Amino acid sequence: MQGQPADPDQRHGRTGRAGRHPVRLRRHPQPGGRRVSAPTTLAGEVAGWGAMPTGAGEFRLRPVRLPADLELLAGWMNDPETAAFWELAGPAAATERHVRAQLDGDGRSAPCLGLLDGTPMSYWEVYRADLDPLAGYYPARPQDTGVHLLLGPADQRGRGLGATLIGALADRILRERPGCERVVAEPDVRNRRSVRAFERAGFTPAAELDLPGKRAALMVRDRGRDRGRVPGPATDRPDRPDRPDRPEHPGRPDPNRPA
Repeated sequence: MQGQPADPDQRHGRTGRAGRHPVRLRRHPQPGGRRVSAPTTLAGEVAGWGAMPTGAGEFRLRPVRLPADLELLAGWMNDPETAAFWELAGPAAATERHVRAQLDGDGRSAPCLGLLDGTPMSYWEVYRADLDPLAGYYPARPQDTGVHLLLGPADQRGRGLGATLIGALADRILRERPGCERVVAEPDVRNRRSVRAFERAGFTPAAELDLPGKRAALMVRDRGRDRGRVPGPATDRPDRPDRPDRPEHPGRPDPNRPA
């Protein structure tokens, strides 16, 4: 399961398709826009969130370390299924630029490795959605917190693990960030595997947004609802292995950021 990078400048593949995406944010890569004061940064918070027990094992986030983690991340980005949504395939320098922009930024976005029982197996970006260019496309609320993700090893995908980890992280965000009332995500609408995982993690499909590079499903987990769950077959059935959903590209059949 994949999300998509927060930085619109990294979405070169589909952004340039004439007539497909009228909205442009080329001047606003993440992190950008308003500066964030130190007390509101996420980069320092995430490292202290600790372990999240799940049915799949002990899950935790660890901030990315460069250059130590670069080879692992670049390998994941070059997996064809991941590259279809993250569009960071190629030399490791492309992945490094994407991650470095966040590490050297103002702290509104925290790039992290996801560790399951101590083993790195996923990449996550936890970011201030209310301070991101995304806020120009939906009615953002103060301290809305966004999530992008990808599951790295292919054998970790298609068995419900994404929903388990997303749910655990959303719980932890809402617990650790009392001023945050909502966790949001914006997977590509064509990435049905990702959309289903967010639904099973208690997120509600709220709208479809025309963002630079993709048409996104705005997914919202609201603190004020029972895990944001919408009754119905899409969210109430148990996790099961999913048929891989692959991205649609011009000229080839339909085979997510985030995460």
